[in-house]
Amino acid sequence: MTADSANKKRYYRKNVDFFKFVEKLKLWPSRAGTLHGIKSMIIRGNRAEVITHCNETFEILNSKHSRAARSLRNKLFFQACSNCKIPDWKLKKYSATYVNQNYGTRL
Repeated sequence: MTADSANKKRYYRKNVDFFKFVEKLKLWPSRAGTLHGIKSMIIRGNRAEVITHCNETFEILNSKHSRAARSLRNKLFFQACSNCKIPDWKLKKYSATYVNQNYGTRL
């Protein structure tokens, strides 16, 4: 990855489907403020089963107004999970991503 593409700002729409947004980012914030990397995601209707790289499995709901959705949009996390081993380039790309109401990719 070149230095120019790492600093490039990315814009996504705020009102896109939450599951598509999570699949694109491949990141999940825990309640404690730790950012986990997603290994796989199985969508079953309005729910999805998420498996992280540290082998945690949990079920999430398709809600744009949830705690996790707000955390992902506002980039609220304290640290990256040491077991997931999220690379630095991915954290830089995530920090350069902006979610906007009227501008950006519709995924």
